[in-house]
Amino acid sequence: MNIGVDAAALGMSSTVVASTNDVNAVYWNPAGLTHLEDHQISLMHANYFANIAQYDYIGYASPIDERSAWGISMIRFGVDDILDTTELIDSQGNIDYNRISLFSTADYGFTFSYARKLPIEGFQYGINAKVIRRVIGKFANSWGFGFDFGLQFEKNNWKFGLMLRDITTTYNIWNIDEEEYEKIANAIPGENTELPESTEITLPKAQLGVSRLIEFHNDYSLLVATNLNMRFEQTNDIISSKVVSIDPAVGFEFGYTDLVFLRAGAGNFQNVTQLDNTEKINFQPNIGLGFKYKGIQVDYALTDLGNQSTALYSNIFSIKVDLGIFR
Repeated sequence: MNIGVDAAALGMSSTVVASTNDVNAVYWNPAGLTHLEDHQISLMHANYFANIAQYDYIGYASPIDERSAWGISMIRFGVDDILDTTELIDSQGNIDYNRISLFSTADYGFTFSYARKLPIEGFQYGINAKVIRRVIGKFANSWGFGFDFGLQFEKNNWKFGLMLRDITTTYNIWNIDEEEYEKIANAIPGENTELPESTEITLPKAQLGVSRLIEFHNDYSLLVATNLNMRFEQTNDIISSKVVSIDPAVGFEFGYTDLVFLRAGAGNFQNVTQLDNTEKINFQPNIGLGFKYKGIQVDYALTDLGNQSTALYSNIFSIKVDLGIFR
């Protein structure tokens, strides 16, 4: 749930908390759903770890009336066809490759969003209710629940956004198959002697964003945006303390006649300790390209998702469709 969705946003280093105003606001800031004029659907696909893991997203959103809107989305991050070698050796100590089976592990995130304009002009808010489902083959599975809260304010061409994720903390309760666990409990003497903890907790996070849209002669536009991504723990972020750690990000989107878009951004600024114990600041550059025509928008981003892939960069593709074009 921390990776992000939509190639357009990822090309700008995810600096869209203040400016998001389409179906993908269900992830970035549900308050942005109030800008919807019609039904929209969005799809995204990306590969992780040299195509070993698959990351997929689908979102749908629609206005309810002039002041409110709703949306729903699903994210899946999974690794399929993993070799299960826990029964490779039979009771006689012989290796039997026929005893190898396959299993999959996947995380699912389901989000239900509601947004509404406040009586104060320029303000809108949004709420996400999240259901988390995690499955590790037949060995273990879990359910989790959490909430997000988003707020946006706009005046002239300035926009401000605040996104509070997992505001009540998000709990995942694991159910471990003890019969399957017993098969590996004594595989290594002295290890795996106790069942893993059954509760997993995700701490709250906050994102504060500002953006400004600059238009040139009605044909050209430049969107400048910045985010402060905050976690309430000490990390390697360039601004870090025991209370809060802050990772800044900046993004740009150059548009031509609302048809072609070029994007760039930088984020994930980290203090990294080198082999000689000196510290160096690393950051993650992103670029992107988008095309929009008659309610259909196709976007591409070249980025390192979450800075965790084996390759230096990852290719992300997404498509957004305004369903009003089919009427």
